[in-house]
Amino acid sequence: MIISGNSSYKANPEVIGLLDKILILHAEHGMSCSTSAARHLSSSGADVYSAIAAAIGALSGPLHGGAVEATLKMLSEIGTVEKTPEFIEGIKARKRKLSGFGHRVYKTYDPRAKVLRRLTEEVFSIFGRDPLIEVAIALEKAALSDEFFIKRKLYPNVDFYSGLIYRAMGFPAEYFGILFAIPRMAGILAHWRESLDDPHKKIMSPEQIYVGECRPRNYTPMKERTII
Repeated sequence: MIISGNSSYKANPEVIGLLDKILILHAEHGMSCSTSAARHLSSSGADVYSAIAAAIGALSGPLHGGAVEATLKMLSEIGTVEKTPEFIEGIKARKRKLSGFGHRVYKTYDPRAKVLRRLTEEVFSIFGRDPLIEVAIALEKAALSDEFFIKRKLYPNVDFYSGLIYRAMGFPAEYFGILFAIPRMAGILAHWRESLDDPHKKIMSPEQIYVGECRPRNYTPMKERTII
């Protein structure tokens, strides 16, 4: 589908098998941000297209599906193995942003990341080795041995190696979010279908507990306010 207009193109069976494994690892596996967005809309009686659009909208965020592209950009900014210690110190000083580490559910090394690390070598054996893999390996090694990351349970997640694999396969960064959304659809649609069959279905409306100002506050009339 991507190589449109080229009737002579023949897909490499080995690459197809690798891509299948990668898509399986990215399939929906619980009530993630995007899935819960779809469930919220479905609970209101909205149509499936609106529910899926909400899920994809959530998935596009840099803390969700957009994290794959953000991770590759981070590795590119580091550039070389020699600059890894400097980047680590920048993270500790809160001057740099870390992508591809940590997970809301997995508080240890993401098991999907372990498989993807192995798959990078299989992909590189076909397309050639991406020099940024050395930066990724150095960053992972430094983080796994640093108390700052260990204490905060910041381990590589599913996003950490995905971008390197997709880039080696020839996908532009703009496709990363799409490649994340495709396998997620199976699980998200399963959640949507389940919501239709739920006889006790109610609209989802999470309770909000206000924890803001409780003391009396002065009111400034409109004419006395200033625009900053």
